[in-house]
Amino acid sequence: MNKVEELIRQLCPEGVEYKRLDEIFTISRGRVISKEYLSQNSGKYPVYSSQTANNGQIGKIATYDYNGEYLTWTTDGANAGTIFYRNEQFSITNVCGLLKANTINVVPKFAYYVLSVVMKSYVSSGMGNPKLMSNVVAKIQIPIPPLPVQQEIVNILDTFTQLEAELEAELEARKKQYEYYRNELLTFGDEVEFKELGEVLEYEQPSKYIVKSTNYHNAYETPVLTAGQTFILGYTDEKQGVYDASQDNPVIIFDDFTTSFHWVDFKFKVKSSAMKMLRPKKGDDVTLRYIYFAMRCVEYYPQDHARQWISVYSKFQIPIPPLPVQQEIVNILDSFTQLEAELEAELEAELEARKKQYEYYREKLLSFDRAE
Repeated sequence: MNKVEELIRQLCPEGVEYKRLDEIFTISRGRVISKEYLSQNSGKYPVYSSQTANNGQIGKIATYDYNGEYLTWTTDGANAGTIFYRNEQFSITNVCGLLKANTINVVPKFAYYVLSVVMKSYVSSGMGNPKLMSNVVAKIQIPIPPLPVQQEIVNILDTFTQLEAELEAELEARKKQYEYYRNELLTFGDEVEFKELGEVLEYEQPSKYIVKSTNYHNAYETPVLTAGQTFILGYTDEKQGVYDASQDNPVIIFDDFTTSFHWVDFKFKVKSSAMKMLRPKKGDDVTLRYIYFAMRCVEYYPQDHARQWISVYSKFQIPIPPLPVQQEIVNILDSFTQLEAELEAELEAELEARKKQYEYYREKLLSFDRAE
């Protein structure tokens, strides 16, 4: 911060000039690129669209439309106003806007950091479809301090961004390490019998679930489970329709909506009929906890909601070693899971702290007195 403040005192003591984006950037849009086109022209150059997952990339083709330093933004949909910095060979679809600097007086990466703060506020949500069109973007004004100030701010914010990226990479590496050892432990050859999940698990469709929303409070005792991305919807004090799971009587909850599943060893209620309860069949030489770990090695289909437990997933086969082997695997994976959770919690806490630190300094660095 001291170096930036010193540069500002030296180079722009009277304040910083603000300019409209159409004064410093050429503004345009991408072109229609269909799924069929992506499939028929597969290659190495990325194509970016309106999504924000995977850095906005929807595929790769054999050619590119742009080469160099650009900014792109999402023009339509829930992510409208999301800004990206690009410095590569790439193409964009028609629901992406493009900014190309037309003056040497702006560092594109600096403009990216400024717009990542302000751009969302210009999104229009009329008619239920958020939009940020080129004519609105053209009028957005951003500060343009002298180039040495811009570059120093970029250097500082890039350092913060790199630190966040390193933490995210380490967190992802921990998860892959866990998956690797789990898969190794659960890989068997012909010496072990394989059974379909439907042979070892009993399927139960909930008969008691909450149809309408109710009041939830963290102080209540009974969690309400639901399908979708949020597993625990909230907590209720209602006594009717509670399923009596416990550490001695656990269940596996299978979510047909996202094809995810959860280990549940506590009393609960369910909101969605998409939640399926799985218990071990009596008389089978299986440990439910082992089955739970084995199910995590199976490839499910999270985007195909038509696939149901009875028709598809119950047919998937898993290895069934002797009970002592199952229990030993459970002991190892439980210990590894606990260690992994502790390490991930530490990394996530540090990552959250880094993000807050980055946001704090970004706001400080990008606040300028406006020149008269």
